Amino acid sequence: MFLAVMEAGSFTGAAEKLGTSSGQASKLLSRLESELGVRLLNRTTRSVSPTEAGRAYYDRLKPLVDELETLDLDIRNISQSPRGRLRLTAPLTFGTLEMAPALNEFAARYPDIELDVTFTDRVVNVVDEGFDLAIRVGRPGDSSLIIRKLCAVRIVVVAAPAYLEMHGAPEAPSDLEHHACIIDTNFREPNRWPFRTQQGDAEMVNVSGRIRYSNAEACLQAATLGLGLACVPAFVAGDALRSGGVTRLLSSYETEPYDVHVLYPHNRHLAAKVRLLVDFLVERYRQTPHWEQGW
Repeated sequence: MFLAVMEAGSFTGAAEKLGTSSGQASKLLSRLESELGVRLLNRTTRSVSPTEAGRAYYDRLKPLVDELETLDLDIRNISQSPRGRLRLTAPLTFGTLEMAPALNEFAARYPDIELDVTFTDRVVNVVDEGFDLAIRVGRPGDSSLIIRKLCAVRIVVVAAPAYLEMHGAPEAPSDLEHHACIIDTNFREPNRWPFRTQQGDAEMVNVSGRIRYSNAEACLQAATLGLGLACVPAFVAGDALRSGGVTRLLSSYETEPYDVHVLYPHNRHLAAKVRLLVDFLVERYRQTPHWEQGW
């Protein structure tokens, strides 16, 4: 009940979550404080807030209860099908285009597992924010987590045939200064596109254009209409490349592909539901990804 009050911010919200009355919630908290000999919560008619002792108690208690719940589920899963809630996060575009179909297939296969998925380009703190897994494109960035590679993603420059007929195709990255480029503001440096020289060295090329989107799919749509060149992940451009809606450019100058990883905390690596999803994703992306095929 104490954990529920802390997370809900009120006795009423905690009581609703645990299926009891606010009066019973208050009684349970008073009993706990009496047993501990310390006040955990400051109460007013309008709000409930933790004391210093209450905050310290919560910080130590929460991971213990989470671990106990994971242990209970693991023991049940020895003789039952995996069950329980899985919280995971993935980048917005990769998540909606690629992870959602995979997760829907997983959900259909394992009906007793609940999926709670957050698609965001913000790098979440997996442990502090209570996630079971995270999908990351590029450098994983958190050495405290278990990391497994799923696949690789190339970043490609594309343009519509109509644009190329009118303006020609760039033969080297330096030619981009003479072309209209569609800027993806999700890049760390939107107006600087990454390439490799013929000698294999990294170089950043300045680009400009009148169209700016904070979404790779929107950039691709503009490119297919002949409005300029777009620099997008291959999983975004794959269908358009196969259909001929856009043409791949400067392929010999592309950077090394970005790896896609799944990350999860050490203290949950034995949870059957987590292990099941990780193994499912690793197997699904073991072969050449579908977006790399046919172009």
